Amino acid sequence: MVHTTKTLGMAAALLGLMAALAGCNHTKETGTGGASTPSVAPVGKSLRIAVVPKGTTHEYWKSIHAGAVKAQQELAAKGTNVELLWKGPAREDDRNAQIDVVQTFLSQKVDGIVLAPLDSQALVSPVADAAKQKIPVVIIDSGLNSTDYTSFVATDNKKGGLLAGQQLAKVLGGKGKVIMIRYQQGSASTEQREAGFLDAMKAAPGITLISADQYAGPTVDTALKSSQNVLSRFGSQVNGIFMPNESSTRGMLLALKDAGLVGKVKFVGFDSSADLVDALKAKQLQGLVVQNPFKMGYLSLLTTVSAINGEKFEKSIDTGVTLVTPENMSTPEIQTLLNPPIDQYLK
Repeated sequence: MVHTTKTLGMAAALLGLMAALAGCNHTKETGTGGASTPSVAPVGKSLRIAVVPKGTTHEYWKSIHAGAVKAQQELAAKGTNVELLWKGPAREDDRNAQIDVVQTFLSQKVDGIVLAPLDSQALVSPVADAAKQKIPVVIIDSGLNSTDYTSFVATDNKKGGLLAGQQLAKVLGGKGKVIMIRYQQGSASTEQREAGFLDAMKAAPGITLISADQYAGPTVDTALKSSQNVLSRFGSQVNGIFMPNESSTRGMLLALKDAGLVGKVKFVGFDSSADLVDALKAKQLQGLVVQNPFKMGYLSLLTTVSAINGEKFEKSIDTGVTLVTPENMSTPEIQTLLNPPIDQYLK
């Protein structure tokens, strides 16, 4: 009987030690209301987190994907295994396809969702469904007319548009005729950029806005056609142009080349890609307002994991916006923004 009692005591002590060690696998929250380091998921459990972009073809979304993969790898090194589910619509105007993707992930009972809503209103209902199921949704890139999301990780898009407008006014010497082609209706991020640009134009009394009611659409091809139509009407009088995202900037660049106006008309765009960086270096563009989509993807995944683990996190995270010009594009800080390590993480 004495031997049995000792055995039971040793077993209880061992169980207590195991419980204490397990408790050490969780990191503490950092700061009241601030971002926190995600705690480790239970041993043997893998969190399933869906990342739903607006589209999958632009370099911008690939950079977000790469940033999320970096976060996934760092979490794995700390003991939190995340199965990253990446899926979005083929076209950035296919709202129904994006809704279907989100609803499919909800039916699969994923642990969390990172979502870049194509439309500020159309995705409200799926996000409300997620909230009812206690599935945290972190919104990235573009706003949503809802309070059901968990956190918002994005650029200050209005500031970005303001920077673009100020740069265009500067290179025009404060006078001239300007065109802005909008992206597409319902896209909160680009609508904010357009609003910021228009504010800058109002502050430049010597500049006249001669066209601002046309839409580029979701692809380079649709942007090219829209740009050609606008240039056929205003090309002989326009002095400056602003386009609010990657595909629209690329489409306008092609249209300017076709019209023989590249380099003659001052041009400021938004976002970056290899061909746009080359155009900036050749001074075919006088500025690119650049976001940090790699950082956006990285922080959005970490924030989702924090929400799943019941930790504190920031309700709104500004991932930064920078004006890149031919004059500053060679600095180390700008080169990091222009050349995110996509290939390193998307193999």
